[in-house]
Amino acid sequence: MTRFDKLKFPENADAVLITSDINRRYFTGMKSSAGIILAFPEKAYLIIDFRYIEKAKKTVTACEVLEQTKLTEQIGELLKKHNAKSIAVESMELSIHRLNLFRKSFPDVEFIVTDELSDEIYRLRTVKTEYEIEKIQKAQQIAEAAFEEILNFIRPGVTERETALMLDSTMMKCGAEAMSFETIVLSGANTSMPHGVPQNQEVKSGDFVLMDFGAVYDGYHSDMTRTVCVGQPTDKMTEVYNIVLEAQLAALDRVKSGITGKELDAVARDYISSRGYGDAFGHSLGHGVGLEIHEYPNASQRSDAKLCENNVITIEPGIYLPDEFGVRIEDFVVVTEKSCRNLTKCPKKMIIL
Repeated sequence: MTRFDKLKFPENADAVLITSDINRRYFTGMKSSAGIILAFPEKAYLIIDFRYIEKAKKTVTACEVLEQTKLTEQIGELLKKHNAKSIAVESMELSIHRLNLFRKSFPDVEFIVTDELSDEIYRLRTVKTEYEIEKIQKAQQIAEAAFEEILNFIRPGVTERETALMLDSTMMKCGAEAMSFETIVLSGANTSMPHGVPQNQEVKSGDFVLMDFGAVYDGYHSDMTRTVCVGQPTDKMTEVYNIVLEAQLAALDRVKSGITGKELDAVARDYISSRGYGDAFGHSLGHGVGLEIHEYPNASQRSDAKLCENNVITIEPGIYLPDEFGVRIEDFVVVTEKSCRNLTKCPKKMIIL
């Protein structure tokens, strides 16, 4: 069974048009920067240009591969062949400009522009197969190997940017095809900015160093955050670190199929609030991870979506005190029926360098 067989077509749609790079890769297993998928209930087609045709014919098995020559004519022939009068499009991915071009080329075809197709694709993508989880686990192992090495690099005098570059190059050396996102390395007072940008600021003795990073392996992302201390932390730094750790452990203990994102977020948020730092935890507890670094489902104050088995989500509470310091600890887990499987193996007890 292919992923096309699991795709539920929107009501009244004779065909679906998939144009986004990520979703095209999800259905075909092949990375490319161009091409479209035109799928019908009985058969799917990948139309792709000369640059990718050799690779596509060798690797894509879920649908028929056609070399793009005159795209409009090719789409028209397929619509006629399958007697299709309506096409659902990815409302969350297709630009208005490109949609208008399709409408102009096919004036007799109804284009169904609702969130139904995008929602269905994202629903499929949230539930990972064991094959996908293996790739995510490999990406995480690469990131963790780099983390172990970077601990030997961090010391007073190195800058945030130098550390970020070293972390990136080490992940590439360990087998990453890319970074999951722009690596965040912050030190001292800069750690109070959850998504700060690495600067030329030098690490000083007594600083927290916060690192949020991840590797990509065969298209799948990892995501982790660790906060370490260079030299001895103050009592307040130790207190805040332990509160974040206890909040994360409490949330990890509650992850299971059936809990809503809102309920899970509240576990960590309520604990941090009970310790007097509720206003200092301003972002959501977590998000899905997969072919993109941010996917569904979310563990947030507004998410009523229920987690289900084989969702992969982050658990990343934090406390941020402006002009002082910040702490975030992030793991990511596979949701199971009654618990979760933590894909992050790095220690979480405060590391003092």
